[in-house]
Amino acid sequence: MASAVQRIALYPGTFDPVTLGHEAIVKRALPLFDRIVVAIGYNAKKPDSYFSLEQRLDMLQRVFGALPQVEVRHYSGLTTDFCHQVGARFILRGLRSSADFSYERNIAQANNTLAPEIETVFIISSPGLSNINSSIVRDIHRNGGPISAFLPEALHALFK
Repeated sequence: MASAVQRIALYPGTFDPVTLGHEAIVKRALPLFDRIVVAIGYNAKKPDSYFSLEQRLDMLQRVFGALPQVEVRHYSGLTTDFCHQVGARFILRGLRSSADFSYERNIAQANNTLAPEIETVFIISSPGLSNINSSIVRDIHRNGGPISAFLPEALHALFK
């Protein structure tokens, strides 16, 4: 009997830091995929991360480590190349606003040109989380403000 092809999704991002919004997207996507690879990608537009790669990997592991369907990784280069490397046929992306859609649509179309066999799947953020983004969280943290309200519970102890 032939085995079914696994539905593997790559959820790429800088996760600087991982937020409640990121966590919600992954948890909502779990029923759709057999495995989700949450991967920190090197972003040439954001070469100087606020948190180190090691810190971000640790944060992702704390948030998703107990979920057997989720694997935490990092990569550089083209996202579609990394998809091929991990066997992902889907790229998972979250959308908070129409501005996100415009930006993400262009990336999805470029990825489709590079690798037509890889499909981008968009999940719209929950209404209560659409105002959260890593840039705002970093800004609050940089200025000494409390950020726990924007972070998954697994990270609260790190940011007391």
